[in-house]
Amino acid sequence: MHRKLFLLAITFIAATNLYSRTVFPGDTSVVGQSISIDRLNQKALKKLDEKYGSMEKAVDRQSMKLLNRMEKQEMRLQKKLQLKDSLAAKELFAGTRARYEALKAKLQSPVTKLVPRPLQEYIPRLDSLQTAIHFLGQHGTISDISSDKMQMLNQQLQQFQGRMQQAGEIQEFIRQREQQLKGRLIQYGMGSQLLSINKDIYYYQQRLAGYKNVLEDPDKLEETVLGIARQFPAFQSFLQRNSYLAQLFPMPSNYGTSQAIARLQTGSAVGNRIAQQMGTANPGGNSQQYLQQQAQAAQDQLAQLKNKVEKLGGSNSDMELPQFEPNSQKTKRFMQRLEYGFNIQSQQGSSFLPATSDVALTAGFKFSDKIRLGVGIAYKVGWGNGWNHIALSNQGIGLRSYVDIKAKGSIWVTGGFEYNYQREFEKLAQIRNLDIWQKSALIGATKKYKIGKKTANLQLLYDLLAAYQLPRVQAWKFRIGYVF
Repeated sequence: MHRKLFLLAITFIAATNLYSRTVFPGDTSVVGQSISIDRLNQKALKKLDEKYGSMEKAVDRQSMKLLNRMEKQEMRLQKKLQLKDSLAAKELFAGTRARYEALKAKLQSPVTKLVPRPLQEYIPRLDSLQTAIHFLGQHGTISDISSDKMQMLNQQLQQFQGRMQQAGEIQEFIRQREQQLKGRLIQYGMGSQLLSINKDIYYYQQRLAGYKNVLEDPDKLEETVLGIARQFPAFQSFLQRNSYLAQLFPMPSNYGTSQAIARLQTGSAVGNRIAQQMGTANPGGNSQQYLQQQAQAAQDQLAQLKNKVEKLGGSNSDMELPQFEPNSQKTKRFMQRLEYGFNIQSQQGSSFLPATSDVALTAGFKFSDKIRLGVGIAYKVGWGNGWNHIALSNQGIGLRSYVDIKAKGSIWVTGGFEYNYQREFEKLAQIRNLDIWQKSALIGATKKYKIGKKTANLQLLYDLLAAYQLPRVQAWKFRIGYVF
């Protein structure tokens, strides 16, 4: 009973939204007219074209890489299985090379037309943007942009959308192929050799999810294009007729007319019917309030399910689940894996004011979620000999390297090697004599914690070479800093 009531509620909401958003095709507010588009120019469209062209090349590169790796791995598995069961190997890997070559040939060919079915990847934001560009190209006038340039951008968007659909098809093919191999090879004790295939598929789908996240979070230029198109009522009906989604679910010819809605129940009639059902299911209660509670409960459950799916790395129910501990850094670009930071370390003198402070700037690379490796440069500033004699001076300079390995929770094991010039200098020429630079080998622990969006850290390090240094320095070093 509750399920039926919930379906009736959804029907009511959908019917209300459909009625309120109906746009009649007869609305010709811009048909035969030109739209003045002042916020777009040739440079803006070129930027959009370059963005999606770059993403298309990245998707092609990742797809081709996956296909090549899968083909090589299947060839190796075929040779190993052939030693155990030649007939099974011949049956399981028959036509393998031809299938991969066909997929690679499809990647290397331009997308001529989007195929509505079977749908593997649909990105609503991209479909809306492509349709908006098509709409503005037909009805818009821009001072320094020809209709040909709008058409070229529209073709680029269609090309990219087609590549994303091909990527979805490749992902589905590889996933099914993995299941076939697993079902047969496990009988011969070769199931563990599929781990590398599982890794390739998982990281491939993570990269695709990253591209889709970029598309679902459009920049200001894309929002400008969509915003301009949405200002005109005719765009809604144009979207319903020309979008990629319209090819999947075509509207009837009389959609939006009075004939199409003549026999439909009004929103109030549907509401009254639901109220009657609610009164039966919830006697003595407020049916509208009960409906709202049930709808809110359903939304909460959907939100929880969505969060679980996103944690697994996607929104596809057929997503590949990792059979290993994933490294989230592997799917990021090089620049996204860099981290920058600074830290400070003070050495107290004979008074309350520290005699010197080492201020260091660092740059690191995230090899994985548990390993960081980086370098840095430090400057030792002198503060003087007390409150009555404050004077800034150059007391030294240093070069650093470090490695952080995650131990447990927010605790990291830190090690590093440093060269330090520990003498006062006035000119950089004075520090060129490397023979008087001191060597330090550090080992210790780092505590990392969040302060807003930044990561702060506390470090306690011990210098294993402190006893061999002249002049003598403190063996224990305490540093505080931030990482960006």
